[in-house]
Amino acid sequence: MTAPAAPVYGDAIAKVEPFGTGHIPDHERHGTPRSQFFVWFAAGLNFPIVVLGFAATGFGLSLGAAIVAILLGALVGSALVAMMSRMGVRLGVPQQVQARGPLGYYGNFLPVAYVNVFAGIGWAAVTAILGGKAFAELTGVPFWLCALALLALQAAVCVYGYNMINSLQRVLAYVLTPLFVLITVVALVRGGGAAHPARHPGGSLGAGGWITFAGWFLAFLVAWAPFASDYSRYLPDTPEVARRAAWYTGLGNFVTISWLGTVGVLVGSRAHGADPIVALHRLAGPFAAPALIAIAVSAFAQNFLNIYGSALSLQTLRVPVSRVGAVVCVSLLTYGVVLWGAAGTEAKFVSFLNLTTYFIAPFVTVLILHYLRGGGSDSRRVGELYDRGRVLEWGIVAWAGGVLAAVPFWSSRLYTGPLAAAHPGWGDLSMFVAAVVAAVLYLALHRLPPLWTCDRGPSENREAPGQWLKPRCAARDSNPGPAD
Repeated sequence: MTAPAAPVYGDAIAKVEPFGTGHIPDHERHGTPRSQFFVWFAAGLNFPIVVLGFAATGFGLSLGAAIVAILLGALVGSALVAMMSRMGVRLGVPQQVQARGPLGYYGNFLPVAYVNVFAGIGWAAVTAILGGKAFAELTGVPFWLCALALLALQAAVCVYGYNMINSLQRVLAYVLTPLFVLITVVALVRGGGAAHPARHPGGSLGAGGWITFAGWFLAFLVAWAPFASDYSRYLPDTPEVARRAAWYTGLGNFVTISWLGTVGVLVGSRAHGADPIVALHRLAGPFAAPALIAIAVSAFAQNFLNIYGSALSLQTLRVPVSRVGAVVCVSLLTYGVVLWGAAGTEAKFVSFLNLTTYFIAPFVTVLILHYLRGGGSDSRRVGELYDRGRVLEWGIVAWAGGVLAAVPFWSSRLYTGPLAAAHPGWGDLSMFVAAVVAAVLYLALHRLPPLWTCDRGPSENREAPGQWLKPRCAARDSNPGPAD
């Protein structure tokens, strides 16, 4: 009888994670499902959610209507992230790599480049801007230096990787919870006020405004979905662990989104239109210091996930860098975006949220349908995810079709589609149209023969670490990819 292999990484916290985009073998699986609650609860304790709540006043929503919209958006979004977290437990690979199943090895490149790398860096920048402004407001140190220091510390943790991130998310959950409770109490006592109808610059009143507002909270969580498996893929692959991990993931997201979104609604009439951090400082009064500390520290909880997930995405694109090198690249790019986007944060944040979600919604739809209906839940097929011979699969058509079908419905400061312009009362339906069209196309096409495969030559199709790969025809290889 062969003894089980000893773990190389195991549960060591102060050891640099040796695995990148490869499959996590059984002997390296560790942790408990409860860890997923702390990962997502801590990440959700973040000021951008409050900023979204400010918009209720602009859409003219009553307090009750706004809270119902938040709860519905949070419920659906949390369920989607929970499902994708469960996929990580089952398959043991990052979410970005899983997308090669329905999209193909090279078909996955464009969606991951936009959905994961661009969006991840953008979200990291939004968080670093708010955290940097909070530190600057608190200390008087220049903003550019505060943001740089934050990103440097966040990158250092991401270099160590999965275990350290999971450990610190638990600590941050306990540290941030009382601070955000304080913000909630102060906001309600000093700034509570009913929402009033004042038309949002790019929005609509009535049912359309409600749909758009609810969609923003759903979109916030949909934006997390392409990274969900990254933080569950080390958990032991058992049905019970997968089920509980999904529940803990969903609960962690739902509680924070619902809580902080509601706080944003309650104080929105006092804060909308001002710089969010300045508004918080003014609102908190004598409690400004702990409130600003909460915002600054919460930037760590969210950006650990943003930077780490974006680094894995760069590797999925086969950019010739190690995971550590990818973390450095992502952090430098994020800092560049921070310096550009520091002014007009709220408006840029909403526009960015819209543009990322238009592309992410059909991506998430295709991945979930592939897992449920396309055989993607079979862990014996993980090797296919590293097969360069699977150039394109029909999922890329479904994703692209969903994106294109939604363009006429886009409702953004950057671009408004013809249908959205002609019918502003409909609200922003883009994300829903994209998801429905992608679902219909995937279900119609996924049983067809592969869109493009290459089967010439002997076994050269397995990817190698740190190597840029050009499309080439090669024989199939059923082995999982390298750990790189």
